[in-house]
Amino acid sequence: MKKMIVGRKIEQNILAATLKSKKAEFVAVYGRRRVGKTFLIEQFFIQKPCLYFYLTGLHKGTLKEHLTVFAKSMSTAFFANTGIQLESPSNWLKAFELLTNAINKFSKQKKVVLFFDELPWLASKKSGFKKALDFYWNTRWSKDNRIILIVCGSAASWIIKNIINDKGGLHNRITLQLPLYPFSLKESYDYLNYMGNKFNQKQTLELYMVLGGIPHYLEKVKSDLSAIQNISKLCFTRNGQLFKEFDKLFSSLFDNAETYVELIKIIATKRNGMTRRELESKAKLSESGGTLTDRLVALEQAGFIKSFVPIGYTEKGLCYKLIDEYCLFYLTWINPVKRQIENESEPGYWASKNSTPAWRSWSGYAFESVCLKHVAQIKKALFIPPGTLSGSWFCQPDGKNKLEGAQIDLLFDRDDGVITLCEIKYCQSPFEIDKKYADELVRKVKVFKERTKVNKQIFLSMITANALKKNRYSEELITSRATLDDLFQDV
Repeated sequence: MKKMIVGRKIEQNILAATLKSKKAEFVAVYGRRRVGKTFLIEQFFIQKPCLYFYLTGLHKGTLKEHLTVFAKSMSTAFFANTGIQLESPSNWLKAFELLTNAINKFSKQKKVVLFFDELPWLASKKSGFKKALDFYWNTRWSKDNRIILIVCGSAASWIIKNIINDKGGLHNRITLQLPLYPFSLKESYDYLNYMGNKFNQKQTLELYMVLGGIPHYLEKVKSDLSAIQNISKLCFTRNGQLFKEFDKLFSSLFDNAETYVELIKIIATKRNGMTRRELESKAKLSESGGTLTDRLVALEQAGFIKSFVPIGYTEKGLCYKLIDEYCLFYLTWINPVKRQIENESEPGYWASKNSTPAWRSWSGYAFESVCLKHVAQIKKALFIPPGTLSGSWFCQPDGKNKLEGAQIDLLFDRDDGVITLCEIKYCQSPFEIDKKYADELVRKVKVFKERTKVNKQIFLSMITANALKKNRYSEELITSRATLDDLFQDV
């Protein structure tokens, strides 16, 4: 059944171009599990003037099971009106021979979309799937301008390594890469409203800081409950749909999932990011599961962490930060009370934690993470010149040289002789800069100038979830500001 695609305007335009292409297209789609990859491809193509074939892999499925599913998919795509049920082929070469013959018999001149979903499960070791795909793409399908071959997988690192960067027969064969990212705040707001949930920006933000822009999670939100009530029901009841999602998330993506979970837990302990050296000292690497580098790359490509080099960072190597909202929330709030909830659901637990010191610490971190995913909206609100690069900055105190430390949440090093330093504050009422905080801002600017030796003009900006209360300190120190309204804008 045709459903509306909310957002994804850029991705839809890209897919539309494949239908107009005068050559065969080989498209690799990847992104975090639950981000809506299958939904986008399916809903975009099912009512387009094309022949649509869909096959999905089974988690830990056998070759026999996958070939059985293939036969059923063939019957649905080509023989639905006749009632014919094909017998399962004995291997993938014979399967793709059947598929190619059916295309030539039924499609005539219209486009043919071949969508292989959860490819890492289909192409398991010794299955022969990848060898057959290699053969048929190179010898048959790539020469047929009707064909749009789409491969997809939540194990993004597998897709990138084995398809996009393949060193064998599929080397340099991909014609289009289509990474799919979580919804923005605006897309999440639109999606919730499309699902019948008339939440305002504040309620949407509260949900986003827990669920992120993951459509599958947002789909579970109930319109007759507040953000707090929805979070309580989804996360803090034994049958809550997100109570055990964390374990399922990693076990479905990675072999030796516990090694990846270990890294996520370690990285989550440092709000501003963890260095490679710190990770090496804390992680107890098992022999299985690849090297530390392999695991970090896989986690980043799957959308859970982000690697970065802080501006002015003098040590060699990258820093790593947890950017997945649900994972951060799970590790901070659900995991510590997991056994308690398994014995007795705690639907009022989340409401009881609201406004506690632990909640304020988490909400500040979560809101900062949200802001760093909406840098384009912030640049627009703060009138940052186009092309300006953004980053973070921190330095540790240096007692030997009597130098203070400081942390800058977000900064823009501009080409017009200005550096804009941004302070990010989550607040449920208009944020007020008092004397103590004003002194801290002045100190940060001073430390930044001393440690970086920059001679550019320094502007201070505030990014708040609510308004910035006007007083003498805000007027003296703050040159520009961005609020929730700005974060919800399209760019």
